[in-house]
Amino acid sequence: MSRLAVLVPGGRGQLGSELARILAARTGALVHRPGSGELDVTDAEEVADALGSFAETAKDAELRPVVINAAAYTAVDAAESDPDRAARINAEGAASLAKACRSSGLPLVHVSTDYVFPGDGARPYEPTDPTGPRSVYGRTKLEGERAVLESGARAWVVRTAWVYGASGKNFLKTMIRLSGERDTLSVVDDQIGSPTWAADLASGLLELAERVAERRGPEQKVLHCTNSGQVTWYEFARAIFAEFGLDENRVHPCTTADFPLPAHRPAYSVLSDVAWREAGLTPMRTWREALAAAFEKDGETLRTR
Repeated sequence: MSRLAVLVPGGRGQLGSELARILAARTGALVHRPGSGELDVTDAEEVADALGSFAETAKDAELRPVVINAAAYTAVDAAESDPDRAARINAEGAASLAKACRSSGLPLVHVSTDYVFPGDGARPYEPTDPTGPRSVYGRTKLEGERAVLESGARAWVVRTAWVYGASGKNFLKTMIRLSGERDTLSVVDDQIGSPTWAADLASGLLELAERVAERRGPEQKVLHCTNSGQVTWYEFARAIFAEFGLDENRVHPCTTADFPLPAHRPAYSVLSDVAWREAGLTPMRTWREALAAAFEKDGETLRTR
């Protein structure tokens, strides 16, 4: 196992928290996870200085450095009325990071999203399938992917979906909060995806980061990493209630049309893990197994929120 130095821009959210938790258990590992107030990815000069300093720190400590970019404008609906800011963070910020990685000789793992696809498929999307985002968020994330891959840096894009955990804002925590405020909940039953526990995603990204830091590939530059299986938001909500010890029949199905929102949501955004497995990376467990593990590990924290 490599002695890694990991820089995580946008690292104060759920993914950064899980990366820090895993690396804290590794002897000699280093993680720096600045939030937007500490590292503004839209400031190219600040980014170049930060990454240059990080590269020197890793060298002095004889660690293998890698950057995992979790910085993103993820307010999907707000992005529809704030496209310039979404583009600055998701596209221009990603480009600045990739440029600085190239200059400093740092490998980059850039986290992206299922929203780059149109969502009208009927089988899991492969990394090579045509993209076609239908929201500002999806379009700006796709622009960021392209900037990273065209930058000349040693860079990989990892798309994920429906991420949840004990930190940050996510669907699981929203369901738990609403369960204490409402007798019943209506949740959409016509959007299908793969819920992904942030801890499992972090483990997968670190496995890739180790490979990348040791210059062991993989050759595939775009990969998908989610917990396996597929489910609707309604079915996911019922599973959350069941794990939480609540009556899952309090959750009722509805359609996307019943609750119109500013941004388009993919009706089907399951991501295929074929390329991930072919790269020799550890297959992800099922979403249901991961949900049970999340409650086993963080149940007490979740129950107090």
